[in-house]
Amino acid sequence: MRRSAFFLRVIGIGILFHLYVGMRLIPAMPVGAPLRWLAALVLVASILLIPLGMSARTIEQQPLSDRLAWIGLLAMGFFSSLLVLTFARDVALLVIHLVDWARGAAVGSPAFTAWSALAVPGLAMLSSSVGFYNARRRAPVVTVDVPIDNLPAALNGFTIVQISDIHVGPTIKRHYVERIVAAVNGLQPDLIAVTGDVVDGAVPHLADHTRPLGELSARHGAFLVTGNHEYYSGAEKWIAEFRRLGLTVLMNQHVVLEHDGARAIIAGVTDYNAGSFDPSHQSDPAAALRGAPADATVRVLLAHQPRSAPAAADAGFTLQLSGHTHGGQFFPWNFFVRLQQPFVSGLDKLGGLWVYTSRGTGYWGPPKRLGAPSEITRLRLVAGSGG
Repeated sequence: MRRSAFFLRVIGIGILFHLYVGMRLIPAMPVGAPLRWLAALVLVASILLIPLGMSARTIEQQPLSDRLAWIGLLAMGFFSSLLVLTFARDVALLVIHLVDWARGAAVGSPAFTAWSALAVPGLAMLSSSVGFYNARRRAPVVTVDVPIDNLPAALNGFTIVQISDIHVGPTIKRHYVERIVAAVNGLQPDLIAVTGDVVDGAVPHLADHTRPLGELSARHGAFLVTGNHEYYSGAEKWIAEFRRLGLTVLMNQHVVLEHDGARAIIAGVTDYNAGSFDPSHQSDPAAALRGAPADATVRVLLAHQPRSAPAAADAGFTLQLSGHTHGGQFFPWNFFVRLQQPFVSGLDKLGGLWVYTSRGTGYWGPPKRLGAPSEITRLRLVAGSGG
């Protein structure tokens, strides 16, 4: 019941946003009545398609479910740009009006008002097309050096390839995953870290599409931690499936690695909010490190959400690898991520803890990325100034 009420509120807000766009753009367009009616029908279709796309996963019948999801999510991505650009146009019109008023000139520019109303949907389509290309291409490789003080010589150049937030689901399928796996294996890493939100759906529907993850290959293996979307999709069953594929799932646990005579700790925690789904899965960085040998001073934590960092720093970790944020995925949502997370993307430091936040290797929701490209991250441990 609570979920239905939330969904209805979202639909109501969406209708209001569509009305705002329609009232601000359609009357001002320098076109005839037939094209204005067409524009209105497009907005009505968007009102209907977006909720349908959001709820398509509840439809069991395939391929109908995926096709509806594709249509609805594409509409969502387009309307998001349309809404932002409409608001930007209104801000521009306000500035023009204020400047004209201050100069004592006739207020407003009829030509700009008319042609900008026509330009907004064109720019929305262009940005959506670019965003679609960015989302659907295979994530590029980003190389990041992490300077570690007193790094054992044997670990200098140790490579971890991180993938995160693939979101296998209605629009991301096996072929998309196969390309990621091929790129990761081609980097020949010492270790692979999968930092959560691998899936958006149940095991029976998606197991075939996640199967390529079983081909991930690294000297010390592939390690995985749960993200919030695993808990939306049946975490216990997915944990069992990931383990069946040969991935090492770390749930508030650690593994001691022996690498050319040096030792390092690879630990992982359940998602930051996992305890609200299953109290036995409560995320605990301190527990993940409990019993670790004191002489293994390089301690890497896999934690889906960056906000695990304060507890990780207190526990004594050296480096935390996270995802979850998608770097905002597309404008303007990158400005809102910091309301929930301490870090948005890239390498940051919290006390003595390095934190790397991936922008994600796939995408969630609309197949769209603007200003926040996806990534396969190749992290190299290098000697810091402290030795």
